[in-house]
Amino acid sequence: MVHVSDELKEVIIKEHIEKGRTYRSLSAEYGYSIGVISGWVSKFRKECQENQYKNENLRLMEENRKLKDNLEEALKEAEFLKKAAAFFAKESK
Repeated sequence: MVHVSDELKEVIIKEHIEKGRTYRSLSAEYGYSIGVISGWVSKFRKECQENQYKNENLRLMEENRKLKDNLEEALKEAEFLKKAAAFFAKESK
């Protein structure tokens, strides 16, 4: 069995929770099975229930992901509105 450093596990877990990476994409990039990565994430979530510091860290990662998703959506909407405004400005001439 190959030993995986705690730091690498943390990176992979953070990629999943904060950046929304799928187990499949993480497995392909890092070479660990989907089941192993899923186990690490499950273990981390369980530890978060028992450790206030880890729980706060998890909450911040999840909040960060939501904020990034909201920002991405707002940027898409702004781009759409710019195109719509340009279209209607051209049509009104």
